[in-house]
Amino acid sequence: MSPAEEETRLPLSERWPRASKFALSACAAAVAELVTFPLDLTKTRLQVQGETAVHRSGVAAGQTVPYRGMLCTAAGIVQEEGLQKLWQGATPAVYRHIVYSGVRMVVYEHLRDSVLGRAEDDSFPLWKAVVGGMSAGAIGQFFASPADLVKVQMQMEGKRKLEGKPLRFRGVHHAFMKILSEGGIRGLWAGWVPNVQRAALVNMGDLTTYDSVKHFLLLNTPLVDNSLTHSVASCCSGLVAAVLGTPADVVKTRIMNQPRDKQGRQGHVRDQFFSLLYKSSMDCLIQSVQGEGFMSLYKGFIPTWMRMAPWSLVFWLTYEQIRRIC
Repeated sequence: MSPAEEETRLPLSERWPRASKFALSACAAAVAELVTFPLDLTKTRLQVQGETAVHRSGVAAGQTVPYRGMLCTAAGIVQEEGLQKLWQGATPAVYRHIVYSGVRMVVYEHLRDSVLGRAEDDSFPLWKAVVGGMSAGAIGQFFASPADLVKVQMQMEGKRKLEGKPLRFRGVHHAFMKILSEGGIRGLWAGWVPNVQRAALVNMGDLTTYDSVKHFLLLNTPLVDNSLTHSVASCCSGLVAAVLGTPADVVKTRIMNQPRDKQGRQGHVRDQFFSLLYKSSMDCLIQSVQGEGFMSLYKGFIPTWMRMAPWSLVFWLTYEQIRRIC
C-alpha cells in the first residue's frame, strides 16, 4: 500500500490535526456559550451600571441607577424585556467563541507540544503553561474581537429601548455593517487592547489551571482521566479565570459599549459637542477606581464566576468527550 493510500485510511483527526482541533474546540465552545449566555448578559448589564464617566458627561443627569444584584438583574430583564432577551446577542457570541476558542486551543496545544515543549516526565512546567495560556488567549481574542464588540453592543439594546433611545441595530449582520461603515476596519477592533489583556489573563487562569490541575490529579491521586477529573480541573480553572479576568472584563465592556459619533469615534454627544468617555483602557481603569472604588472592577463578578465555572465545565467535558470519540 502506497503512503498516499495509507494516509487516506487515517482518521480525520490525524490527517488534519489542527483543523480537527479547531472544529472540536468550536463545537464545544458553541454548546457551552448557549448554555451559559444569560449569565454573560447579566454580567454585562451589571458592569455598565453606575459609570461615573456617563454621569459626568451629563447623559444620565437626574437618573438614578439601581445597583441590583445578579438575580434581580436577570429577573428585571425577563419582566421588562421578555424571557427571550436573556439570549440577546447570543449569535455574535457564538461566532466569537468559534473563532476565539478554536484559535486559542490550536495555538496553546501547538505551543505546548512543539514550541515550548514538555518536560522529560511528559509534564508541562507551570511557567510554560502560563506563557502558553496567555499567548493563546491573546492571539485568539485579537481575531475574535469584532464579534465580541457586536455582542457587547447588542446586549445593551434592550436597555436602550427601556430608556426610550432608538435601537442601533436590526440584527447581527446590520450591526457588523453599521460598525464597519461608521468606523471602518479599525472600528471593528474598538476596545481590542483591554479585550486582549482580559483574554490573556482569563486564559492564564483557564488553560493553565485546567492543564496543571488535571495533570496534578493524574500524577498524584488515584483519579484517572475521566469526567470526574475533568470536572474538578474545570471548576478550579473557572474560579481562577474569573478572579484574574473580571477587572479587565469590566474595562473592556465599558470601552466597547461607548457610543460613536458619525465618524465612528467613540464617545457621547452633548449639545453638539463630542467628548470621549474613556481615552484608553488605563483611563477607564483610573476613572472607575476613582469614581466608584476599587470593587467597581469586580462588578458582575458573581455572574462571571457562575458563568465561567459551568462554561469551563461544559466546554472541557464536551471537548474531552468529542476528542475521545474522534
